[in-house]
Amino acid sequence: MKKITLFILLLLINTTSYGLPNGFVYLHEIAPDIIQDIRYATANNFIGSPIPGYEKRVCIVTRQAGEQLRKAQQKIKAKGYSLKVYDCYRPQKAVNYFYQWSQNPEKQQQKTAFYPREIKKNLFKNNYIALYSGHSRGSTIDLTLVKSSNPSKNTSKTNLMRCYDRSPNYLDDDSINMGTRFDCLDKSAHIYYPNLSKIQQKNRLLLKKLMLRHGFRPYLYEWWHYTLNNEPYPSTYFDFPVN
Repeated sequence: MKKITLFILLLLINTTSYGLPNGFVYLHEIAPDIIQDIRYATANNFIGSPIPGYEKRVCIVTRQAGEQLRKAQQKIKAKGYSLKVYDCYRPQKAVNYFYQWSQNPEKQQQKTAFYPREIKKNLFKNNYIALYSGHSRGSTIDLTLVKSSNPSKNTSKTNLMRCYDRSPNYLDDDSINMGTRFDCLDKSAHIYYPNLSKIQQKNRLLLKKLMLRHGFRPYLYEWWHYTLNNEPYPSTYFDFPVN
């Protein structure tokens, strides 16, 4: 009986310590110096509440994506910057929740901050929300750059100013000036938006060149969104929780 009890206990410990599917890792185990600010585990997002499937503020990625992020971090640190991730692996239930929310005309308390120029029901049609997301495959990352000399902020409260406003407060998390905040559902977040200042263009290009060099490709509608080219699960959408 004691042997059986010990065996069951060991199984429970292994499940708790190594509960991720094969091929997935916690980013902090590979690159502990990359800053994490996982917004969908908080109310600081375009919906205004924590998102189903996000039980902890941790970044989970495929091992291949994590290794490339580690290399990118080493490269950019030499220039006085650090990567900061906002979202990594995203459960399919969270993607489903985004779509269901987009089809509900109510619950628009975040409109001013995150989609001031968009009609909520058009967010899906205009490619800001999808039925399936590369994040659910585990090799897509939302991220920015911060100066290494700046203190890191993990933000949980929403800045209610419009996400593209040029003000001292619109960069509410020490990101370098990218022209918008993360998750700005607006044309100004498009990677080649023409009406950027020179410094905003320079900063977006700095991030883009870094990510391209380390095997990631950009998404045209979101300057912060990058996917590993050689992702290990190109057709698989996972639904395990972020915990």
